Amino acid sequence: MKKTYLLLLSVFLFSFNLADAQNKEWSIVKGKITSPWAEKVNPANPLPEYPRPQMVRDNWQNLNGLWSYAIAPRAQQDNMPSAFAGKILVPYPIESALSGVGKTVGKDSVLWYKKTVSIPSKLRKQRVLLHFGAVDWLCDVYVNGNKVGTHQGGYDPFSFDITSALKRGNNQDVAIRVWDPSDDGPQPRGKQVKKPESIWYTPVTGIWQTVWLEGVPQTYIASTRQTPDIDQQTVSVTAQVANRQANDKLRILAWDGKTKVAEKVVNAGDEAVLQVKNPKLWAPGSPNLYDLRVAVVRNGKVLDEVDSYFAMRKISVAPDADGVLRMMLNNKFVFQYGPLDQGWWPDGLYTAPTTEALLFDIEKTKEMGFNMIRKHVKVEPAIWYAHCDKLGMLVWQDMPSGDLGNRWESRPGVTGRGTEKDRTPESESIFRQEWKEIMDDLYNFPSIVVWVPFNEAWGQFKTVEMTKWTMEHDPTRLVNSASGGNFHPVGHIIDLHNYPDPTMPRPDIFGSKQAIVLGEFGGLGLPVTGHTWQQKDNWGYQTFKNADELFERYKAFTERLERLINEGLSAAVYTQTSDVEIETNGLITYDRKVIKVPAEKLKEVHEKLYNSNLVDMKATTAR
Repeated sequence: MKKTYLLLLSVFLFSFNLADAQNKEWSIVKGKITSPWAEKVNPANPLPEYPRPQMVRDNWQNLNGLWSYAIAPRAQQDNMPSAFAGKILVPYPIESALSGVGKTVGKDSVLWYKKTVSIPSKLRKQRVLLHFGAVDWLCDVYVNGNKVGTHQGGYDPFSFDITSALKRGNNQDVAIRVWDPSDDGPQPRGKQVKKPESIWYTPVTGIWQTVWLEGVPQTYIASTRQTPDIDQQTVSVTAQVANRQANDKLRILAWDGKTKVAEKVVNAGDEAVLQVKNPKLWAPGSPNLYDLRVAVVRNGKVLDEVDSYFAMRKISVAPDADGVLRMMLNNKFVFQYGPLDQGWWPDGLYTAPTTEALLFDIEKTKEMGFNMIRKHVKVEPAIWYAHCDKLGMLVWQDMPSGDLGNRWESRPGVTGRGTEKDRTPESESIFRQEWKEIMDDLYNFPSIVVWVPFNEAWGQFKTVEMTKWTMEHDPTRLVNSASGGNFHPVGHIIDLHNYPDPTMPRPDIFGSKQAIVLGEFGGLGLPVTGHTWQQKDNWGYQTFKNADELFERYKAFTERLERLINEGLSAAVYTQTSDVEIETNGLITYDRKVIKVPAEKLKEVHEKLYNSNLVDMKATTAR
């Protein structure tokens, strides 16, 4: 008993001393407001949660924490610095306060990371994959001095098999070199600019999502793809299996809670179609999810298996009694209404301080009575989408914009004023590659119902071609070709932006062949003293002195929306969830410490928008 006590005491003291040492190596950069979760960040174990809820294994290791960093001239980018400047807390971008650095890198420099990683024998007994949730933008990875791979793209997860680069023993040296030109390059970068102002924000460079290791067998499941069909009461499942052999099988099982609802065995590489009788449909208010297990089997032995989930959900368009196309969820009209969600944090920029913080905005959005979120020119960690799946929150997913410069005409039906961006072959290739990766990586999240390739003509190019390609690549979702941008008769949706008052395009635009939505409106500003990014010169589309005045104006907006729904409006997006830097248009302050209008007041006025009696729908088969 005494030996056990002494052992536990020594473990505790070691952990305490380690955390104390790491706290001395890191502290948050002072000078800006912070969220309530900043003080909960543990430098010894930041963002410790398993990062991939759609494909779960238990043999993994989180590499978040303190790494060494250095900023070096890009001209010397092939040479690892002989000395490093200090410690950076991964996965917070270097410009952020939570990184402990708070420095800008820029197009003429590269950012280096370095860490000695101890890989336990449990991982070493298998093939070892090194995963990155997201790194902005061009990333080279080295293990023990050997280059194991290069990745281009700031918003999609990627991994490298590093098994052959490992040396004897547990300790392995990992180094990462990152270059990000921000708005000096043509790559997707959302709202990042080197000189932040107005609706444009601080740059984000380097690692900004979880870094982790995973052990997998020689033959393993690299990815899965789940496609529900509620009309046929089936779900189709495919899996990409690395190093599979000719007679390998794929075994798929589905459960509703503890009740097994389907099981199928097919040849690895084939599609498995599972019957889901009398399916429980997924929707806001009833976010039913089915558990899924996919296994690779050889000669009766399970080589690898992953746990996942799926939902029986359908998104489509169909005409109402007046022939106006409506957005349909599970073959019924559901008015979709939610905020424009930028996903920025005062302390972590692109990276929420903790997972609790990451999920806070979704939960508050639901409490306010919204049923949809438009994720604006940014992609979130997989955990964010999984939470939307669990809560029943519809998501419109934007492609992060980049390579701006073309002219914008925001009025539908007006031709000859807007222009399309004449992108270079390199710029076009970068866009196509990353958009494809984003759609593929997020495919299994049922909450995502709309893809938005372009916003307000920001880098908009080859609209007809890119929209048709997007529709063909994922025919299970709607495509909003140009949210508020230069309009073309292509895609499922035509989307007007108007500030501050709600309005909508004419239902007969382009021959009534698209659903009508209001992709952005509102922007009612209220700076809250002590909770702003800067003390003065903050900005809003229309600024109010107090929350009561703001709410009365907002309430009038919702009354106007009720009339627009009857006239053909299928969805609307209010700007916005939270303040961001000098923007004070949020329903919540940037530090998330003040909700400007009580959630229950917002929910009361929102519930009227979902009244099924607003629209007399004709019984029809969704297109």
